[in-house]
Amino acid sequence: MLNRPLALTLSTILMPLILFSNAIAQDYPTKAITLVVPFAPGGSSDFISRLVGQKLSENLKQPVVVENKPGGAGVIAMQAVARAAPDGYTLILGHIGTLAVNPSMFDKLAYDPVKEFQPVSLLALVPSVIAAHPNLPVKNIQELIALVKSKPGTINYGTAGNGSAGHLAMEYFKQAVGLNLDSMTHIPYRGTGPMLTDLLAGQTQLTFTGATPVMPHIKAGKLRLIGIGSVKRLDAAPEVTTVAEAGFPGFETAQWYGILAPAGIPAPVLQKLSKEFNTILAQPEVVARLRADGADPVGSTPQEFATFIAKEAERWGKVVKTAGIKPD
Repeated sequence: MLNRPLALTLSTILMPLILFSNAIAQDYPTKAITLVVPFAPGGSSDFISRLVGQKLSENLKQPVVVENKPGGAGVIAMQAVARAAPDGYTLILGHIGTLAVNPSMFDKLAYDPVKEFQPVSLLALVPSVIAAHPNLPVKNIQELIALVKSKPGTINYGTAGNGSAGHLAMEYFKQAVGLNLDSMTHIPYRGTGPMLTDLLAGQTQLTFTGATPVMPHIKAGKLRLIGIGSVKRLDAAPEVTTVAEAGFPGFETAQWYGILAPAGIPAPVLQKLSKEFNTILAQPEVVARLRADGADPVGSTPQEFATFIAKEAERWGKVVKTAGIKPD
């Protein structure tokens, strides 16, 4: 047990620190916050970041500037944010690729996703879907598998880039359904937007990507939804079966997004940001907009998000190794 003089001394030392920490949280933010997106505009990452960024700006009464910084499978953006001041004014949209895939894909990754970043909150899960150009003569998973087996190497599938979530999802799919690794040709793009442009034009025939960017084209009849990668069907397309329902139980893949800050962010600021994002994700308007585009709002504590990232990194590391995926 501490003696009274020592307890008083510790109290004298700690009280100013506690008051200072509380003051930091109360004053934050006093200027614009930059939210970096590691990918080009046009995909799920852009939609989600701008939606929550707008709401965060409204709640905190300060501008939130969304900055797209694509390139290098997200490495460029992650490096930049890792070097930023850990003061809560620079955040990054974390993603399955930058946090769970890159650590296994790169022999020497230019950033440390664990040591250099502090998870803030998991934002949303976006079910991955298989979408095809209408000219591809398949309407479901079984027909797709049969076509690929009968004509190996003739189907091109596009993704947002080498090692992207879509690339990993398709490699996982091939492994799960018994297709050879070279049964389809991968066409990597620099972002979801350019990939969709070529898919809509028929330059590629297929993609495995997040539901959010393709659903408007599905509804317009410009693309065909072949299958769902999540464990449950999409509310927006309840008639389309999941890969698991098509005869491959246990198959599950989804893109996910969350907010991270540079390591060393003050604890009061971290907690304030996490609370704000969780509040935003509970707003009926935000829930409705996310679900309308095939995304499921989540929310989490910083520790819950950190645990989630660790599990995903282990899972997708096995897919990367089996498929032999290497960076461009």
